[in-house]
Amino acid sequence: MSEDLSLILDDAEEHMKKAIQHLEIELVKIRAGRANPNMLDGIVVDYYGSPTPIGQIGNISVADARTLTIQPWEKNMLQPIERAIINSNIGLAPQNDGNIIRLFLPPLTEERRKELVKRVNAEGEHTKVAVRNIRRDAIEGIKKLQKDGLSEDAAKDAEKDMQVMTDKYTAQIDKHLEAKDKEIMAV
Repeated sequence: MSEDLSLILDDAEEHMKKAIQHLEIELVKIRAGRANPNMLDGIVVDYYGSPTPIGQIGNISVADARTLTIQPWEKNMLQPIERAIINSNIGLAPQNDGNIIRLFLPPLTEERRKELVKRVNAEGEHTKVAVRNIRRDAIEGIKKLQKDGLSEDAAKDAEKDMQVMTDKYTAQIDKHLEAKDKEIMAV
């Protein structure tokens, strides 16, 4: 019986870790005024008829705090890369000089910073909901084990452990959100 219980707790912790990893990935995509090659993750370019991630078609680098450069491996890919960036709606206008594409990040206005903070907090709330859903599912599993013969004390202890785990991951989410909020609001 205790094997099943530890399996439920381990599974819940694994899912909570994945929720945190997903939050970290989503927060990287929210630009905070600094150029970051990860901002272009998710943009796919039509590479000879097959959709290919932009990072596999050229070298993406940070020229300075507000400029990204994309050096395609093949010059004839400049136009498709430019088109993909425009169609991606990331709010950046590519500048093509015939060799490389430059993306200039405009400085963030106060209003835009507040919108980004709201988006960050919404992502954090989605992750907290995911963590609470994982906790709920684990507690349902514990109650099912209790019906199948697990002692009431063991079930209560497992539920307390679940709550401690939930609190730990919720605190991690809050730390990520606080760090990202500071990063966005820094002028």
